[in-house]
Amino acid sequence: MKSGFISIIGRPNVGKSTLLNALLGEKIAITTDKPQTTRNRIRGIYTDEEAQMVFLDTPGIHKPRNKLGRYMTEEALTSVDDVDIVLFVVDDLLESGRGDAYILEAIRDAAVPKFLLINKIDKMAPEKYRQIFEEYDAMGIFDGIYGISAKEGINLPSLIAALKTRLPNGPAYFPEDAITDSPERFLVSEIIREKLLMYLSEEVPHGVAVEIESYEELPALTKIGAVIYCEKKSHKSIIIGKGGRKLKGIGKSAREDIQKLVGTKVYLSLWVRVKENWRDSDFMLSNFGYKEES
Repeated sequence: MKSGFISIIGRPNVGKSTLLNALLGEKIAITTDKPQTTRNRIRGIYTDEEAQMVFLDTPGIHKPRNKLGRYMTEEALTSVDDVDIVLFVVDDLLESGRGDAYILEAIRDAAVPKFLLINKIDKMAPEKYRQIFEEYDAMGIFDGIYGISAKEGINLPSLIAALKTRLPNGPAYFPEDAITDSPERFLVSEIIREKLLMYLSEEVPHGVAVEIESYEELPALTKIGAVIYCEKKSHKSIIIGKGGRKLKGIGKSAREDIQKLVGTKVYLSLWVRVKENWRDSDFMLSNFGYKEES
């Protein structure tokens, strides 16, 4: 059997989480059109009769503006250590920004197979795809370059087949029916955060965090209490909305997805609290599971 760990790396909003979900055929990573949606490494486990691939979805690499940003960037960059394959996802030419060039330098000397994935080809002109392909191919550092659409599933079977050829022989690290090793409580908090990102205006989303305060599993009901933290009183008002309507909408949308995850009816209680500048607080980052490297 072939088995190994595969890091998915790239700029914010290039489709890394969408790719992970598409490869697994299950939604385990939240996806929105907001940059920096992913904050933690999330493991997705793909298993068939030939191989087990453990994919690491990583935060988008960006210039950090606070300790949370530094944590996210470090999470992504250190993911290329001790993996068997690196997947570098792009959706534009290098000249479009310095982010891809920065990532390229970080992975250039990694002593593992590297694949370039040109994502969103379903929305890309053939000439632009050719330019991106030739630009990266000329560098001579990639073991394969694939045009894909994570959203539409284009060329993903070919990618899976190629990855199998480069994985080492090894054991299955997880049960064959596992799709992630993330705790259910974490997945629930991420679902709630996804709905916040979808419902909120541009200035609010990156300053929110979700903490699960209570989680009670009954035979036919799961009771969950969660706190949404934001950085300003004005943001709290935006999250709650007039007459509490926005918070109710967030809760309803989250509850529907959580019920699919846990397989029971869900009673979800949400509260909103203000913690100013929590993204620069070591204590709060640790509480939320974002641990700063010393």
